[in-house]
Amino acid sequence: MVNRKVPRIMSTQHPDNVTIPFFSESPILRGDDEVKEAYYVFSHLGCDEQMWDYEGKDADAYVVRKLLYRYPQFFRDNILGKDVFLTFRVPNPSIEKNEAKITLEVLESIPRNYDYIKFFYSSDPSSVFEVILPMVSNSQELEMLHQYYSEFVVGKSKKKVGDTIIENWVGEFKPEKINVIPLFEDKKYLINCDKILKEFVENKDFEYLRVFLAKSDLSMNYGGFSSDVYLRIALYNLRCMEEETGIKIYPIVGFGSPPFRGNLRPENAELIAKKWRSVFTFTIQSAFKYDNPEKNVMKAIKKIKYVKPSINKIIDEEDNKSLAELASQAYRKSVVMLSKIVNALSVYVPRRRERKLHIGLFGYSREVNGVYLPRAIPFCCALYSLGIPPELAGLGLLEDKVLCEIVNLYKDEIEFALKFFNKNVCKKLGFEKIYPLKLEQYGFEVSNFKLAEEIYDAFRKNRLNILSEKILESARFRRFLG
Repeated sequence: MVNRKVPRIMSTQHPDNVTIPFFSESPILRGDDEVKEAYYVFSHLGCDEQMWDYEGKDADAYVVRKLLYRYPQFFRDNILGKDVFLTFRVPNPSIEKNEAKITLEVLESIPRNYDYIKFFYSSDPSSVFEVILPMVSNSQELEMLHQYYSEFVVGKSKKKVGDTIIENWVGEFKPEKINVIPLFEDKKYLINCDKILKEFVENKDFEYLRVFLAKSDLSMNYGGFSSDVYLRIALYNLRCMEEETGIKIYPIVGFGSPPFRGNLRPENAELIAKKWRSVFTFTIQSAFKYDNPEKNVMKAIKKIKYVKPSINKIIDEEDNKSLAELASQAYRKSVVMLSKIVNALSVYVPRRRERKLHIGLFGYSREVNGVYLPRAIPFCCALYSLGIPPELAGLGLLEDKVLCEIVNLYKDEIEFALKFFNKNVCKKLGFEKIYPLKLEQYGFEVSNFKLAEEIYDAFRKNRLNILSEKILESARFRRFLG
């Protein structure tokens, strides 16, 4: 084991909650509300890490100072950077060009945060020392972030302004280096993440790596079932890399509440933690935190922590990979058909965080003729609201033999989605070919979720005054927006 605490539970700022947190001044969390949230998840829920997200949204650059001086007793008892952790996610400059300099601003803020922590604890602290880089596609992106911090943020401390050395003027620049956490989001890079990381660690002395694997974007691009298979392949490859290099690897996976985005909810948290034992850090998103009774959330987090991570050897994965490719092709065909109604309805999904425009990876795929989709949460919400959950999309296009195999492997997820299915709306929308309408023959109970018809009716008749409220009403039943 490495000589530090590695967090098991990372709270994130995903806007998938229906219920407004008690500490929020408005339905849209922003600014000071997110500072309060960080304290709440540490002090009450038992999370040991908070992602502080600069990617696609504004974030308070003075969160460290505010936490320490608003909640001094808690942070004296629970040292920031040692017992609990704040981890920045920054835009990827290679892809998000208009946000690129935000990344440099965040890196420049790390020594300032170190100073706050050092002054607060009157000792040499651990500070904020890890940064998540999203949409990683090559080792050079990691190298540039790692090198920029060392050579340009810390490196300038020895340079002179006039006759004065900078560190003698404004103080030392610490920490001297940071850990970069790569976030892999697309299949091509995710299943080959071990190759990318081997290039990055070459000629470096790493004791360990934390590696973040996406679930939502992977599902958006390839479907829920297929994304599970690709995640298992990536996790297995990371374990092989660990054995080969001797570098300890701690995988993080971004699980959301809907089965399509991870299936992690308080009532099944222990089951999911056991199913994904090779995952070290689980994300706890907003619906998990706020759409369930607090005591249930706290118990669920404890249960995840009690499940001991272990290596999962993948058996017969080539067979599952073939299934995943077939399921993915069917899903992607269905998304082309669903895109118009999804884009039209998603604009009425209530917002829960201040976010900037984001183009999903799906939009860049030639195979679907440039189909653009909303982000994963409004995408899921739109489909659930209409009674056509994303977990089921494309299954109707599969041959019976393939569908039978997928049903056996994806049973729990299908069962949950069918609670919110509406056959009537599916037929009215003309999607009976892409959704499986005969799942009763596999032993499933297929319901007709009534609210879906009310939402469809309000949308069709342009009754916008009640549409958003009906969408929220539907979401309260399942305890997540999307």
